[in-house]
Amino acid sequence: MASSLTKDSARPGTPGSEKTFFGHPRGLATLFMTEMWERFSYYGMRALLPLYLVAPGGLHLSAGTATAIYAVYLSLVYLLTLPGGWFADRVLGPRKTVAVAGVVIMLGHLCLALPAAASFYVGLGLVAIGSGLLKANISTMVGHLYDGPEDPRRDGGFTVFYIGINLGAFIAPLVIGTVGESVDWHLGFALAALGMALGLVQFLLGSRHLDARSSEVPTPLSPAEKASTLRKGLIWLAVAVVFYGLVGGTGHFTLNWALIPLTLLGLIVPILVITRILRDKDLDSGERSKVSAYIWFFVAAAVFWMIYDQGGSTLSLFAEKSADNTVFGWEFPVSWYQSVNPVLIMALAPVFAWLWLWLNRRGQEPSTIVKFASGLVLVGASFFLFLAPLSIAEGGHKAAAMWLVAVYFVQTVGELTLSPVGLSVTTKMAPAKYASQMMGVWFLAVTAGDSVTALLSNPAVGGVNLDRTGFVALEAALAVVAGFAVYMYRKKVKAMMGDVR
Repeated sequence: MASSLTKDSARPGTPGSEKTFFGHPRGLATLFMTEMWERFSYYGMRALLPLYLVAPGGLHLSAGTATAIYAVYLSLVYLLTLPGGWFADRVLGPRKTVAVAGVVIMLGHLCLALPAAASFYVGLGLVAIGSGLLKANISTMVGHLYDGPEDPRRDGGFTVFYIGINLGAFIAPLVIGTVGESVDWHLGFALAALGMALGLVQFLLGSRHLDARSSEVPTPLSPAEKASTLRKGLIWLAVAVVFYGLVGGTGHFTLNWALIPLTLLGLIVPILVITRILRDKDLDSGERSKVSAYIWFFVAAAVFWMIYDQGGSTLSLFAEKSADNTVFGWEFPVSWYQSVNPVLIMALAPVFAWLWLWLNRRGQEPSTIVKFASGLVLVGASFFLFLAPLSIAEGGHKAAAMWLVAVYFVQTVGELTLSPVGLSVTTKMAPAKYASQMMGVWFLAVTAGDSVTALLSNPAVGGVNLDRTGFVALEAALAVVAGFAVYMYRKKVKAMMGDVR
């Protein structure tokens, strides 16, 4: 990455003389590389997870239970971004919180590398906690690098950052997935731990380039608040221990029923959090209006991620049993499908970044609302396309790999119209009091979407086969209808957004 750092002027201390990263503040390089290695560890493990859960040499669970575990795990990763943002705002500040997160994630992957079911679930928990601490805060630090919401480089900076995410996500399945599937599952998980270790070292070495605000604790806890927070935390821990102790002691404990409380949290917490922010009397009318408008983006994103995240579960398990995973007669690991989306993003993200700027200069750039509506329609179209390989498999044939690649392609185009824009608009619309926590709220949309998937697929609740033609068509139609609904109400939402565009 050193070759991408350029100097605009030989004379230091003058405007434009500082080193940049593709025209952006140098701190973006540090955050880019940190996120790249963290995503390498995360997506490598995630590519293996559903396959390991159903494999005879793994935990050998049913497809429904594996999908539920996968969805609950993803929902927890994003649910925990909220306390992760709160922890940075009130305790350590974003920079120190990210350093702690790296250590926790690394320990979690090491637990996954141990050949025992108990340590495996502990490892999933640690990775979820660490990811929650890291995700909201590293994105917040990207926002700190720019001169407020009106900085014209801001959207482009988040797009460059997004490429870092997907560079790690692209390499991970090819390395970790291949080793995990072909050599040893747990060795693959160990490689994920190594990736996080590299990211942590790079972050510590490059953190001097970050904005000074990244080290600040915006609203530190008072001694009384610390005592109250600790007391409440211990009470909730005791409730969980008593609940699971009673369920286990009476012989009713099953893995699927254990997942249900975690799944319900993913649906209840987002509602409670947004309601609490709206009722905060410290917010002025303009901030409250922006939060009300943000609910539209939140619901749209939840529907989008509900379908999109099945690319790692429903589509992956379908590929494992019903697809012809070959190219010119050469068979490749199923986990490699998870590299399709990130490589497409790396190819298309610069095109989209250029396109938005080109349209903006001509006064024709679509509004954020129109971009969101387009993302929903496209993710719905991807599942309409998924009906083709499903029909082929139902006819007793193996579906060609290119059908699945086509599904991922349409989803990627939808993602590029929604996700980078969502990250940016969240930082723009967040009330000052909830700077890091609002980024956590954005990630709660993923939690809500994945929690719906977990409830539907859990054999103890819905027991729905998510790869059945009728249900896939229903999800596709839901997304398209939601996209048109967002578009129809765009003027009302624009008015509520105030000065944000």
